[in-house]
Amino acid sequence: MTTVAIVGCTHAGTFAAQSILQAHPDWDVHVYERNDTLSFLSCGIALWVGDHVSDPKKMFYSSPEALASLGATMHMEHDVLSVDVKGGSLVAKDLKTGEESTLEFDKLVVTTGSKPVTPPIPGLAEGLGDGRVKLCKNWGHGLAIKEMAKSAKKVAVIGAGYIGAELAEQFSEIGVQSVLVDGLDRALAKNFDKPISDVVEQAFTDHGVTLALGHMVTEFRLNDSGTVTVVTSEDEFEVDCAIMGAGFLPRTDLFAGQLDMLKNGAITTDEYMRATISGESEPSQDVFAAGDSATVFYNPTGTYDYIPLATNAVRQALLVGANIVEPTQKYMGTQATSAVQLYDLSLAATGLTQGGAEARGVNVKSTTLTQDFRPAFMLTTTPVTATLTWDPETRKIKGAQFLSKQPDVAQAANAVSIAIQAGFTIDQLANVDLLFQPNFSQPVNYLAAVAMQAVAS
Repeated sequence: MTTVAIVGCTHAGTFAAQSILQAHPDWDVHVYERNDTLSFLSCGIALWVGDHVSDPKKMFYSSPEALASLGATMHMEHDVLSVDVKGGSLVAKDLKTGEESTLEFDKLVVTTGSKPVTPPIPGLAEGLGDGRVKLCKNWGHGLAIKEMAKSAKKVAVIGAGYIGAELAEQFSEIGVQSVLVDGLDRALAKNFDKPISDVVEQAFTDHGVTLALGHMVTEFRLNDSGTVTVVTSEDEFEVDCAIMGAGFLPRTDLFAGQLDMLKNGAITTDEYMRATISGESEPSQDVFAAGDSATVFYNPTGTYDYIPLATNAVRQALLVGANIVEPTQKYMGTQATSAVQLYDLSLAATGLTQGGAEARGVNVKSTTLTQDFRPAFMLTTTPVTATLTWDPETRKIKGAQFLSKQPDVAQAANAVSIAIQAGFTIDQLANVDLLFQPNFSQPVNYLAAVAMQAVAS
């Protein structure tokens, strides 16, 4: 019988276990997870803070019992202390009893996920220890933030990416003053270019959020009054609580020196999700990695990158089950398509922004168009701002961004994601068949219109 060890079980671990057992129900699959829950949708924490979640238990889509019913041996609240990748064994500690056990395995699946970025800032460790600084990643963090929000008067959110932006928005909506701090000079700077981030920043200001952009946090000062002062390169903010939302890093320390990785610790894989044992020239037939612990193939650049998203984790994990015996189904890569709702603004993006391209040393051109999403003779309409990014030499589309008060604008990012994956040029997108019906669209849909503008530029 084949024995499989799955280390870590959030999104990638959950779907890897499901896909393996569905294909091989007679295999001995052991799942190790240090928490007492799995499959938590942490992207819902901010919505929960703002009372937009019907039942927090519905933020889980699976459970240890569900995986056990498929045949998995579940080791919940077990911390894997060491893994001998070449030797095919691991040692784990039961966090409830302290007992240690060893498992010998034939195949290893690394789905250890990611960890919040916690820079060596003076006072941060102490703040995390006494709760005046919180993280925003798992179920326990969500519970702590939700409880804190009931009494807090003022909070600081560190990091103006999706997580930080959503938290600041929801705090402002429930009457908690919030300060949004980021070392970059724009909100959502890694997700959207300036024409869109300017609109977002104005929305924050209109709703009373203090923006501390271009501020590097230099200290967390714990005060005798029970508050914490967030000291930045430009100012100081005394708050009841600070929340770290400054991004994530792969949680792969167990495999350092054993598996090939990027500099940040992301395990590199081939198109079949197979990892390479350090010192070997070919990917292993028995070691796989998926989700936030692994790289993704980023189609807009044609290179491997680190982009931790649940959508990537799920697709990669399903491929583990498909390829665990022999390589049969290739990973199609990702455009890192994503979206967020802030106040009455819907924002969505796929592929490269102008800023993202510059950071990666990729030459692109971009154009931005704003037009109403449907004809002016309708009783109501609203503008859509669309930005398209493309390679000036090949004319292939590399990315797109959208902003509107029309929620369906998010689906435009999905459409461009398909176009990028299919290798569309701006010329092809300008001429693609898109519907016209006054309830839904202009005679020339904004997707085609921004592509036409790109062609004419």
